[in-house]
Amino acid sequence: MSRIAVVVKGYPRLSETFIAQEILGLERRGIGILIVALRKPYDPFIHELHRQISAEVMYLPEYVKDDPARVARARRWAERQPTYEAARTLFDADLARQPNADRRRRWAQGCVFAHELPDDISWIYTHYLHTPCSAARYAAHLSGRGWSFSAHAKDIWTSPEWDLKTKINDAAWGVTCTRVNVEHLNSLSDDPEKVELLYHGLDFSGFPLPAQTPSRRDGTGEPVRLVSVGRAVEKKGYDDLLAALARLPGELNWHFTHIGGGELSDILKAEADRLGLSENISWRGAQPREEVISTCQGADLFVLPSKLAKSGDRDGLPNVLMEAQSMGLCCLSTRVSAIPELIRDGETGVLVAPGAPGELAAAMEGLIRDPARRNALGLAASRLVREDFATDPGLDRLAEKFRKVL
Repeated sequence: MSRIAVVVKGYPRLSETFIAQEILGLERRGIGILIVALRKPYDPFIHELHRQISAEVMYLPEYVKDDPARVARARRWAERQPTYEAARTLFDADLARQPNADRRRRWAQGCVFAHELPDDISWIYTHYLHTPCSAARYAAHLSGRGWSFSAHAKDIWTSPEWDLKTKINDAAWGVTCTRVNVEHLNSLSDDPEKVELLYHGLDFSGFPLPAQTPSRRDGTGEPVRLVSVGRAVEKKGYDDLLAALARLPGELNWHFTHIGGGELSDILKAEADRLGLSENISWRGAQPREEVISTCQGADLFVLPSKLAKSGDRDGLPNVLMEAQSMGLCCLSTRVSAIPELIRDGETGVLVAPGAPGELAAAMEGLIRDPARRNALGLAASRLVREDFATDPGLDRLAEKFRKVL
């Protein structure tokens, strides 16, 4: 039976459990998969999900200098293919609009990708519309295969519109994980129904149900346990969270735990020192999923103060919020992108304006002092997310699409 090639930027990655979940779910539905990654993993751990995936992985050279002989062989092969002139014309048009080394690198990766694809690969499916999609698109045209995409967040909001339009119109079909994304991408497409809404959802089998005995911590005795899971990058808003924590009344007892790596980690730690917060914060760095679950089980409030980065990057529908909600953990977040599609303000969590530390602090103080409200919001969230955001409907829909081309 034939397989599909699933293209990702790196594999495995701690921050992309939704991709691992999707791959595993498709395998369990009988879809054969080859994972094609543009670079090897950098994370110090892997999730248990990754251990369950049986697909082989093909790593492309991250840079041409990494394996120039491999790239040269692929280019010579490509030049002999009947598809070469048409594929090269597509690349040249892209290069004229983005004349840089990154675009040339994607062409080189596309040549290697097409050259080394096993014969039983009948379709190419790429996660993200930016760099992985460029390499996948060139490989699809060089190898004469159809292709489609799954779009997410940064790839949509930091890519130039001409690039998005080109790729959307060239693909057979696309899916994305939020209504906001669907409306934006279809507005760029010649076919206003090219991109379909497909929530990643969550496989809840690995997540415990809400605790039978809710926490009574209210900040007057044992510290209320605050937690957040996310990369230390601008769009996560952790600078706003530190500013909000600094505004909490001095008599409130709290402790904040952050899990995740990221380029701003040292800057955030220095800011916490400057604000006099460090004794109340644990910076855990990147952790496997099992540790994330354990930490959330012992927490009282999950805080994710997402906002728009200066580059335009923003969250889509963060899996970490679904994970926390599934366990009955009350969530405090912001009205950014698709987060309001998941959290109903005042019903299944609390939402505040992005980039507003004062509003975040007031909401956080209210939830710290009111364990009964936290518990009620957490239980309501768990019921809703487990009913409306299960992974099976999306996986069934994807499997149906792929069976048509296998």
